[in-house]
Amino acid sequence: MPEHFDADWLALREPHDAAARSRALAHTLARALPPRPALIDLGAGTGSLFRWLAPILRGPQRWTLADADPALLARAFTAIAAWAAARGLATTISGDALLVHTTQGAWRVEAEIVDLAAPLAGLRLNRHDAVVCSALLDLVSADWLARLAATLKKPLLACLSVDGRDVLRPAHPLDRTVFAGFRRDQQRAKGLGVALGPHAPAALHAAFTARGFTLRSAASDWRISPISADMLDMLVASHAEVAACRIPDRRAAIRTWAALRARQIDRGRLAMRIGHRDSLALPPGTAWPEET
Repeated sequence: MPEHFDADWLALREPHDAAARSRALAHTLARALPPRPALIDLGAGTGSLFRWLAPILRGPQRWTLADADPALLARAFTAIAAWAAARGLATTISGDALLVHTTQGAWRVEAEIVDLAAPLAGLRLNRHDAVVCSALLDLVSADWLARLAATLKKPLLACLSVDGRDVLRPAHPLDRTVFAGFRRDQQRAKGLGVALGPHAPAALHAAFTARGFTLRSAASDWRISPISADMLDMLVASHAEVAACRIPDRRAAIRTWAALRARQIDRGRLAMRIGHRDSLALPPGTAWPEET
């Protein structure tokens, strides 16, 4: 079972996720799907990907939000209802599903508690028209990803996989050390084998093209400006904490680095880019749907 993620952290990062994801790949997925598609979102958390992707897909849709954390899934329904209300969309409950009523048709959202460490066959992924995920594949192992590619017969849209292209502006001599320590932590075991971390985009491409999928990807970097002080505070603090644990002989220097970066954030003088990639994989025999 993957490690737990705090709902407040997911809420803080959501606008940055939404700004970063590739709309071009999302529109390509929309053209590849049948009418009234069914999608499963692996590691759905509080439903951030649904809130971003459903309006792009348009029309009637059925979603399964799959996550190991029932508290996050419960919060997803609350968050989706509030998000819909803010956009003038009515919601109703039908059994265990939440319905979002739009002018193009209803979006049906259900939740499913899953353990992604269990055999993938048990998830019956191919009963859906597409599998989607966000910020998941850098948490899994190469073996898990290979098993997903061997199992899946449907399109996969994988958003926001880290790729290690991280930059702080202004630069500091210790940035490379801090980022190196953080990347080491990204590649520890997180419940699904030894995590791929920044190698996830390349591993995804290799695993799925080996199975005959057609795959395209696009950069989906977080570009965090000085006005996003809360996000910068969280990222600097987490990078420093993790790097100090991974490189204990540099702990004092990293503490000094973090204090300097915190002062720069307070003065509106720090910006950060966190490198990600989005990838869309279409199964063998599927023509790539070009824009019309």
